[in-house]
Amino acid sequence: MYKLITLLLLNWASAVHAFDHTHAAWNTLLAKHVSWNPEQTATRVDYVGMGRQRAGLRSYLGTLAAVDEADFQAWSREQRRAFLINAYNAHTVELILRAERLPASIKDLGSFLRGPWKQSFFSLFGDQRNLDEVEHSMLRGDPELTDPRLHFALNCAAIGCPALRPEAYVATRLEAQLDEQLRRFLSDRTRNRAIADGTLAVSKIFDWYEDDFGSLGYYLSRYADALGLTAEAAAKLANGKMAIKFLEYDWRLNREFGA
Repeated sequence: MYKLITLLLLNWASAVHAFDHTHAAWNTLLAKHVSWNPEQTATRVDYVGMGRQRAGLRSYLGTLAAVDEADFQAWSREQRRAFLINAYNAHTVELILRAERLPASIKDLGSFLRGPWKQSFFSLFGDQRNLDEVEHSMLRGDPELTDPRLHFALNCAAIGCPALRPEAYVATRLEAQLDEQLRRFLSDRTRNRAIADGTLAVSKIFDWYEDDFGSLGYYLSRYADALGLTAEAAAKLANGKMAIKFLEYDWRLNREFGA
């Protein structure tokens, strides 16, 4: 009987401290303070409203910080990826809210020597971390977790960045969420479009991280429908016969939609 009671208590304690892989607290904040544009290709963030619920945001960030690395490594691949994507996005919002007043751009935070992505202002797996570590070391730097579509899930609080999704990423739907994020982004003609001379103009993201996409033309040709390309144009793109140029990035804070 004593062993049974002890086992039940241990199971109860484990359940109490188990991580919520639905990311419900973050999901609630996103659903309330992030909204799609009419075309559903970009979102704007109500940072003022998010700031009013900052205690809830910090509570969620606390649950992330409480995760032990050994437990994290025992999770499924999709659980780990969803955790890190949500961690990046939630901490980016927290970084914006840490400023005395809302910046015009996330690039206004920090200094020339240590920009916003290099600031170690949060804890993860027992160590102080910065956003670059989450993106480049923990996600892109892990062969099991890396995926080009991550670039369209991670949000840098800028208009030029792929949308902050108004829901949390969850392991059970992660593949569909990542595919949808990429397609929504490519469907945004302010950031990706064919131009009159037959050139494909795309986001600067594809320039910065071109190596992640392999053959960029071939990669983009697989999403010709989202880019609005004809079959003929898609074939040219896949075969390296369509020129690609990179558009300027809009670093303004994503509290408004892009012009």
